[in-house]
Amino acid sequence: MSFSTESQTQTDSFDLDQLNQRFDTAHPREILAWCVEHIVKGLVQTSAFNVDDMVITDILYRDLKYAVPVIFLDTLHHFPQSLEFVAKAKETYNLDLRIYKTPDVNTREAFAAKYGEALWNKDIEKFHHVTKIEPLQRGLEELNTVAWITGRRRDQAVTRADMPVFELDAQQRLKVNPLASWMRKDSWNYVFQHNVIYNPLHDQGYPSIGDEPITTPVAEGEDERAGRWRGMGKTECGIHI
Repeated sequence: MSFSTESQTQTDSFDLDQLNQRFDTAHPREILAWCVEHIVKGLVQTSAFNVDDMVITDILYRDLKYAVPVIFLDTLHHFPQSLEFVAKAKETYNLDLRIYKTPDVNTREAFAAKYGEALWNKDIEKFHHVTKIEPLQRGLEELNTVAWITGRRRDQAVTRADMPVFELDAQQRLKVNPLASWMRKDSWNYVFQHNVIYNPLHDQGYPSIGDEPITTPVAEGEDERAGRWRGMGKTECGIHI
């Protein structure tokens, strides 16, 4: 995957150790304000339109009034409610929404015809590669991304427990995790305080929402991501590994 020399030069100028020391427990608004000020070109948000992603979008679009491109990966396997919510969020915030998907297929039926029925049951790694990893990398490259913003929190999974606010991805782009030090309750407090819209599935037992065939409701007392890949022994789809 190519990465422009200009973008590489810009990321090289950032002192990640210093930034992480400064912003480790900072409010997400402070982190995003720094990004807006210092990354003049090439700042992108990646969003699954879960509640944490909406906090970031609200800060950027409503508070900071900074319309960054928002990448959404249409896996063709989302819940209908999720797709309806993406359309609602686009209209509410007038989002600069950039949708990426698996090339050459536009429906679940076409996907099954090309890759086989229920690919997620046969080869979950391949399913995530063709629906998420490849489309994301293509999107980041096409947008000449210098830095991309995620909605991850340290308390979501053991794989994220030591996650810094600022890091570099495999292509040496800056990866920003403004909610790293927050807990789930902090995101919801922000949502209620600022009347942020959110996916109605969150009120129906889905604290973390992924693809419909491999996302199940979460019982009281379970980890918020327990409904993702239930029984598959996974905690990540591969985008952030």
